[in-house]
Amino acid sequence: MTKKAIPLPKLSGFTERNGHWYAEEIPLADLAKEFGTPLYVYSRKALTEAYEAYDRACVDVHGKRRARVHFAMKANSNLAVLDCFKKLGAGFDLVSGGELARALEIGADPKSLVFAGVGKSADEIAQALKAHVKCINVESIAELHKINRVAKELQCRAPISLRINPDVDAQTHPYISTGLKGNKFGIAYHEVLKTYREAALLSQIDVVGIDCHIGSQITTTAPYLDALDKVLDLVSQLQREGIEIHHLDLGGGLGISYGEENPPDITDFTNTLLNRVAERGFGHLDVVLEPGRSLVGNAGVLLTKVEYLKPGAEKNFCIVDAAMTELMRPALYEAYHSIVPVQRKAVKSSTYDIVGPVCESGDWLGKDRELAVEEEDLLAILSAGAYGFVMASNYNTRPKPAEIMVDGNHAYVIRARENINDLFATEQLLPK
Repeated sequence: MTKKAIPLPKLSGFTERNGHWYAEEIPLADLAKEFGTPLYVYSRKALTEAYEAYDRACVDVHGKRRARVHFAMKANSNLAVLDCFKKLGAGFDLVSGGELARALEIGADPKSLVFAGVGKSADEIAQALKAHVKCINVESIAELHKINRVAKELQCRAPISLRINPDVDAQTHPYISTGLKGNKFGIAYHEVLKTYREAALLSQIDVVGIDCHIGSQITTTAPYLDALDKVLDLVSQLQREGIEIHHLDLGGGLGISYGEENPPDITDFTNTLLNRVAERGFGHLDVVLEPGRSLVGNAGVLLTKVEYLKPGAEKNFCIVDAAMTELMRPALYEAYHSIVPVQRKAVKSSTYDIVGPVCESGDWLGKDRELAVEEEDLLAILSAGAYGFVMASNYNTRPKPAEIMVDGNHAYVIRARENINDLFATEQLLPK
């Protein structure tokens, strides 16, 4: 039985023209020739268009801003990517002290930074308070008390939101679901009011907001509305108790099309959420949106070269120079990425598993793909702009690839390729 062909995702920064794939105005083959492979390539046009799709819904018909976009840096934290979003007007969602340092490095306004993450250390909390971030999202009662202690040591106030776990099924992969009561994230719904009361009594804590994030790669609106209504119910109860909430953080998680998925239009999706906030009588709140994947996922590709074609009794293998060390998602989630030849050729096609050189059976990038390729050909792994380079590793002592940003007919190196010596430069032999 012939397998159903999975359509390619809809892309704006990458196109096929006369059998050749381009990043904006530059052939991908030219980029591979100049910069080598494996190679991450991003489109500034695609980043901009995705951001503007959100921002259109963040301003009402009277020109009043009703929400702000804070890019979830964990999806792609390259400084040039962050700077593109900063120039467009974005704030940032951070989950580590390292990400805070990156945001400050590009000159982001500290008041545009929300510090999230389930396991912040005392040093990271101090780093955030010294930088005067907009808010720290609290994920447990224990963390709330640690923030209060650190703020007392620094003799400052700590602006906080509580991250709510609404026990809503995001209907996504279990590894990227964060809003169920069995997940490690957030404060259980039935504990929220008690925790806010406790926070309001702590000496160094300023309650400023409420936060909710239910997962990633969500392709329907219904789970968001379910979570939003539960959070707004809590805001109403807090108001009755005299605890004022100034901002509402709706998190991120909107999915993209890797092929078969059909997520809602970004602007329509955002309007739906913001309209619900207004309909419930909370239009006065400062609303924060924290998209990640939907801003960068389809703005990047990973280029790789075919090293060997290896026929087998049960499987044919297309062995490439990229691996799970460059793109972990297939090995980690069994995630699907469309894979296309950079230049179409009139050669016989076969069905291949696309695999890398890493010594693990889990090192694969695509399974059962019909490809017309030869050794030395180039492949483009699409939809690789999110959770690609940021999850890369040096396993098997493999240097990390270069990253390139294309802007029209210009290509810029935004991260140089590592070399082998970089990988053990910080290591030491034992003394004789």
